[in-house]
Amino acid sequence: MRIGVDVGGTNTDAVLMDGERVLAWCKSPTTLNVSDGIVGAIRHVLDQSGVAVSNIQCVMIGTTHFTNAFVERNHLLDVGILRVALPASRGIPPLTDWPESLLSEIGDHRHLVRGGYQFDGRLNSALDEQAVAQAARDFKAKGLQTVAITSVFSPVNGDMEQRAAEIVAEEMGDVAITLSHTIGRVGLPERENATVMNASLAALSSRVVNSFRSALQQLDITAPFFISQNDGTLMSAEVVEKYPVLTFASGPTNSMRGAAYLSGQKNALVGDIGGTTTDIGVLNSGFPRESSVAVDIGGVRTNFRMPDVLALGLGGGSLVVETEDGVRIGPRSVGYRLTDKARIFGGDTLTASDIAVAAGYADFGNRELINDLPAELVSAAVDEIHRLVADGVDRMKVSAEPIPLILVGGGSVLINRDIPGVSEVIIPEFAGVANAIGASIAQVSGEYDNMVSYEEVAREDAIAQAREEAEARAVQAGAEAGSIEVLDIEETPLSYGPAGAVRLRVKVAGALQQVAASGS
Repeated sequence: MRIGVDVGGTNTDAVLMDGERVLAWCKSPTTLNVSDGIVGAIRHVLDQSGVAVSNIQCVMIGTTHFTNAFVERNHLLDVGILRVALPASRGIPPLTDWPESLLSEIGDHRHLVRGGYQFDGRLNSALDEQAVAQAARDFKAKGLQTVAITSVFSPVNGDMEQRAAEIVAEEMGDVAITLSHTIGRVGLPERENATVMNASLAALSSRVVNSFRSALQQLDITAPFFISQNDGTLMSAEVVEKYPVLTFASGPTNSMRGAAYLSGQKNALVGDIGGTTTDIGVLNSGFPRESSVAVDIGGVRTNFRMPDVLALGLGGGSLVVETEDGVRIGPRSVGYRLTDKARIFGGDTLTASDIAVAAGYADFGNRELINDLPAELVSAAVDEIHRLVADGVDRMKVSAEPIPLILVGGGSVLINRDIPGVSEVIIPEFAGVANAIGASIAQVSGEYDNMVSYEEVAREDAIAQAREEAEARAVQAGAEAGSIEVLDIEETPLSYGPAGAVRLRVKVAGALQQVAASGS
């Protein structure tokens, strides 16, 4: 048996799974002390089911803490930034176009030194080790606790970043170091941005992961725990402490994976409707479609993997306002204060939830408190709710062919009509805790992403080698070898490279060893 937990900004959801069955579930408010909320949610599902803690094989946790911290500019460290690239890249220094509100949090500690590779892994410029050591001494003198190291084309060859990290560690001692080739992809400024983001969260990652450990210890759960990342798969606690940035957008990803699991659909649209927003994404083979463009997080462009998600300002707590142009819904919302502010709960704020109840297709709260709503207002608001979702669906589809739309989240009750371009609307059982279910079923992934030449290595051989490397990485991360499947093979010809040069990316995933071994 396994437990899935999703710790959001508003709610902490938990489910207890036995194989494919949901034995118990819980949705409760997130607490200021993270571990208290987790303890309460897990204790509830254990008490509800009567299952002993000794029967729990593993715990999977999803969290939005790191995304929220970066977006809200909270709990960030000053970062020492070391770019190994000269004489290249001098024209675009680190932190270019970062918002001033972020620069004031992480400081201005930048060093550019000579070094780097070309796109095919050949040496571009030798590493200036003395300059690296000088930069490290400067960081140490400023009392910095974390360093981000980036080098030109390091995803192709990470040796120079590794050597720079060794020198920094020798000079600074106990310091957190993030290497860009472990975070992002080809594209220096965006990869460097993601690396600096990760480095700034070094202290918070230790605190959050330790709070998870503390929560499980309070419950006497000795089973291993894992944390979901933004591609729908799992990381060990130790990896999350080093790479917290990989959890960014794991909330919508968990919901999408849970939607696929609950509905049985592998290729579909998913709308996760919460209290404030609706996140619309696309499932390909049961996993979220990844964004193919640079993603903006908190005002900073990055190029590490992220799900392709469209966020709409529509949720159960969205404010309903009459204007000269008609009814407007959202983007402002009462959020987690729905049960205090919405009119169906005795409040004075008209929300989308009030409209769904007034229209007669949702049944919660006290309908008598909204009997005075004009029928014209209710009808116009219902039309607007469905128009917003239909517009989001249209923006996320890549073909005119109708496909299923799976609705999950507590706000899924807002929809009761057919949506244009959708073959069917599915609201599965346990839709309200799809995020926790998605965390509980998460697999372990492995990825190969590098430049290859089909003139030097035959295409079939190159793909086979890439698949073997990706599978080996998945097994090393904790996947059961016999369960690994290929999720995606992507080949991108390099127009600026020699003939036959391509960027080859192979992604695989398999069941977590503990789950595969226990059958649950």
